[in-house]
Amino acid sequence: MVGNAVTKVQNRSWLRERIFLGMSIGDYVKGLLTPFNLIAGVIILLGLVFLVLRFVQGLGAVTGASQDQPWGLFLSWGLFSGIPLAATGFVLGTAVYVFNLKQYHPVVRNAVLLGLLGYLFAVIFLLIDLGRPWRLPFPMVLSYGTVSALFLVAWTVALHLTCYFLELSPSICEWGGWKTLREWMSKMSVGLAVFVMTLSTLHQSALGALYLLAPGKLHPLWYSSYLPWLFLISAIAAGICMVIVVSWVSKRFLKKETDAAYLASLDRITLGLGTGAAFVLFTYFGLKLVALAQGNNWDLLNTGYGYWFLVELFGFVLLPALLLVFAVRRNKVGLVQLTAGMALIGVIINRLNVSLIAINWELAERELFNWREFLIILSIVTIEVLVYRWVVRRMPVLRAHPEFKAEEEEPELSDVTPVSTVMQ
Repeated sequence: MVGNAVTKVQNRSWLRERIFLGMSIGDYVKGLLTPFNLIAGVIILLGLVFLVLRFVQGLGAVTGASQDQPWGLFLSWGLFSGIPLAATGFVLGTAVYVFNLKQYHPVVRNAVLLGLLGYLFAVIFLLIDLGRPWRLPFPMVLSYGTVSALFLVAWTVALHLTCYFLELSPSICEWGGWKTLREWMSKMSVGLAVFVMTLSTLHQSALGALYLLAPGKLHPLWYSSYLPWLFLISAIAAGICMVIVVSWVSKRFLKKETDAAYLASLDRITLGLGTGAAFVLFTYFGLKLVALAQGNNWDLLNTGYGYWFLVELFGFVLLPALLLVFAVRRNKVGLVQLTAGMALIGVIINRLNVSLIAINWELAERELFNWREFLIILSIVTIEVLVYRWVVRRMPVLRAHPEFKAEEEEPELSDVTPVSTVMQ
């Protein structure tokens, strides 16, 4: 009897400390009544109403989908735009665990968490868009063949989710107090990073390969045999820029969830990531020009679609690359963060162009998306933000756990090559 009572007290204490942040349930609920949470709650409630309508009455009740335009905003945003933004774990995990760039270790867990949530919610958007979502595993088991892009996409998404969860598991184990399990999971970091690097190379390029099947539907300025490479390289840029932007957000709005070491390293990390982002964006810009030359569609640049293509190419690829070089050389951290946000918008614009705006471009009448569809997406994104905040407030993602701080020590500043030296 005494043992059972002690166990119950310990369980209550565990829940109170790790779930309710040391507060009573009443105080925790009162703490949730903030303006941000109330607005988020209204957005989620409205979105869920239309989400129920989607499953009761079908896609036609909330989208502008048709036989001519079967893919709408659910996939254009949730999958084709969300997946490159989730390349954070792939990029930072490769940098830290494969190339041993330990100066970026303070942000690697944040990058992995962003990758995990990005892929998780991409699957959620996919489930919303599918006519029969319970058949999602069919392409993986009863596939169209191992050379099918859909077969590749299905398996790599599933494996990505698994690997990102395992990569984040040391943080989960530290939060739960499971030291032995944490020790075992930490030993898998390098192997998981290598596996994720391989998967991402396949998956990011496979999304572009899907549109190789639509040469007559996708506008010639965006259609190219280089699409798989363009998707992969732009995803690397998006992953780097996403880490820069979210690191700034964490410093600005989640400062209580960080520690001094994390905050002290952010400026240096931001400048280093800005250097990498500039290099990748210049590579992406050059490959876009090669793809344009290969298609030999120069005359189409003097059209409405051509002007929009030039805005994407010069305004959201070349300009951010040049600004990043300037900002890094002058050690302007704020400009790096602002420009990273601009580059992220550029990647999103590219994905929307390829998957929504420039597809079926010759149709006389098209409805790109419905306002109900937009509201559902806004509510799902709001849930994703709340889940991210819930995790970082409890788990050692933006801070080192006191009991494992020695193992998470980053190198001395003198051991890190200055960014200005790299840029010269």
